[in-house]
Amino acid sequence: MLYKLSEFEGPLDLLLHLISKHKLNIYDIKISELLEQYIAQIELMKQQNLDIASDFLEMAARLIYIKTALLLPKHEEGEELKKELTGQLLEYRECKKMAEVMAEKINLDFISRMPTNIQLDFSYKTNHNVFEMLKAYIDVVGKGNKKLPPSKEDFSYIISKTIVSVFSKVVSVLRILCKTGETEYKLLFQKVNNKPELVATFLAVLELINGKRILITDDDAKVRLLNGGERYWKSKKQNQQ
Repeated sequence: MLYKLSEFEGPLDLLLHLISKHKLNIYDIKISELLEQYIAQIELMKQQNLDIASDFLEMAARLIYIKTALLLPKHEEGEELKKELTGQLLEYRECKKMAEVMAEKINLDFISRMPTNIQLDFSYKTNHNVFEMLKAYIDVVGKGNKKLPPSKEDFSYIISKTIVSVFSKVVSVLRILCKTGETEYKLLFQKVNNKPELVATFLAVLELINGKRILITDDDAKVRLLNGGERYWKSKKQNQQ
């Protein structure tokens, strides 16, 4: 008779089956005979191309160890391991019998009980408009929509933002300074219309300072040209005169 691995809940279930099938004494198990039958069953499962769980293989290793310990001259450890295995098998057999009894009396697919008498609580006195209740219900149900992908309208604010080039602001600042030679720092931001342009202008000023093209004075906070910018401005002023 062939047995599939799915018919056994675990290695203890398989051992109980083998003990019952070969009429072994569960209180005095012959480990060698039980191990032989267990290994034969595992090999049969392999022939059926069944996936054998690791706990079944672990039990095989455990039986081999018990058999080896019993072959030693001092086999007290083997006897203790055999006693422990017997206790587990007896406990598992009782649990299995109890499960069969409960399965006959209890249907886990359908559970019913008598309705419970609940006293009404009238402590909440406020009355709500039906539309308020409907709105509250829609708000609660609508929370499930938060997991949906964002709509195109959610990206409209990001897409509509103006992108300002820092390089363009560098050119703009240099043009202002080439006309006057110097200007007040705050005047560089006078015609700024939005935050992206403000940030780009500020970064342009930092870039020019880092490149030693302009200088900001500490006393009057004026921006001046450096490294050729001043000479360009003076020559342009002389030509105008």
